[in-house]
This record gives sequence, structure tokens and C-alpha cells, in this order.
Amino acid sequence: MKRIAIIPARGGSKRIPKKNIRQFHGKPIIAYSIQSALESKCFDQVVVSTDSTEIATIAQSYGASVPFLRPADLSNDFAGTVEVIQHALKQPSIEQEPAFVCCIYATAPFVQASHLRKGLELLIQQDSDYCYPVCEYPSPIQRALAVDNNGHIAMAKPEAVATRSQDLQAHYYDTGQFYWGTYNAFIEAKPILSSLASPLVLPKGSVVDIDDPDDWRLAELIYQHRILEES
Repeated sequence: MKRIAIIPARGGSKRIPKKNIRQFHGKPIIAYSIQSALESKCFDQVVVSTDSTEIATIAQSYGASVPFLRPADLSNDFAGTVEVIQHALKQPSIEQEPAFVCCIYATAPFVQASHLRKGLELLIQQDSDYCYPVCEYPSPIQRALAVDNNGHIAMAKPEAVATRSQDLQAHYYDTGQFYWGTYNAFIEAKPILSSLASPLVLPKGSVVDIDDPDDWRLAELIYQHRILEES
């Protein structure tokens, strides 16, 4: 059964200029996603979907295929991930309809080949529409605090104030690394966040979803710490 990785990487990032090809510990950050996808041996094709010839050139130098350029209407701040994947899957360069598709984000330097393999395994075993990595919140979200219009703090769930932390249900967040899915799930635009998705649970604090400069700096620190641990 054919499997394809699609890495969305538009050129117009606002909060972090040229985010998808910015240097991260010695190489463009998109290189980590490409190299992990290739190393996983999961894919018949590793395709980068971009509107930028600069990104295309860099992606190809690391072994990805860039058989088309994404149109402007799918490269703005409002284009959704599923729309971008659908566009890629409908291109003539995708010669054979794949059974499984993996959307890997370009700014995911912590993505591992082993996690991609495990995600595919879970997707198939559990007969899910999607499978993607999640991490447990570092603190119970039932103890979350909100600041009201008067500058006062209020508990999101006051009923949880007297409950021991270990007795509160664990909750998880999407790590923003990759989404395995069936071809039909993407083409039919089934919701990724649904009860028909399976979680790949990663250790707490092991990844950073990079959205702004603070996230970028934190990711660099964590990555550097891992390099020191391994040396």
C-alpha cells in the first residue's frame, strides 16, 4: 500500500520570518522533518508543498520532492492544513492514490523516525482516521486559572480545588508535529481532532510546538540539552 508524506511549508510566515527554512542548530529547520521522514522508511514519496522557490530548492537539497508549487490562495494565513493536503493529493505528480498520508510540519525538529513508524502502526492497528503525537499537560488543567476583567483570578473548575492532583484525569495537547491519516480521511476533510483519532503519547516536555520567537528559543535550548546529554 502506497504511503506519502506531505510537508506544508509556505514562504510567508509573519511571526518568525522565513520560519520554515530558518537555521536551527546548523541547518534549515525543515531539514529535520525531511530527514526523519526519509529515515523512517515509511514513505514512497516525501513531498514538500510550498509556494516558495527558495524553500523548494532547500527541500530538494535534503532529499524531498517538490513536484508543484502551491497557489497563493492556499498560502495565506487562513489556509487550513487539510485543504493544503487535499490540494497536494490531487496533483498529477501523485501518480497513485496512497492508502495512508502523513502531514509533517516543517518546524518539527524533535520529530523522530521511530515515532513516525509507531504512528503508522497505531493508525492501522486501531483502524483510526488519524493518529498523531500528544503530550500530557505539565499541570492538571482542572486547576487552570483565569484573570477576569477586573484583574482578579478565578479557577476554571472550582470544584477541583480540593481534589488531589493524582486523582484528577490527565489531559493532553497536540504537539504540532505530524498527522497520520487515511487517504479518505484527508480527502473527505474529516476532523483531525475527533474521537476517531488515536494518540501517540510522548513524554512530557519532550517537544515544543514552535509558533513564536519564545517557542523557537525554548526549542533551541531543549535541543542543545539533548545534544549535551548524548555526547
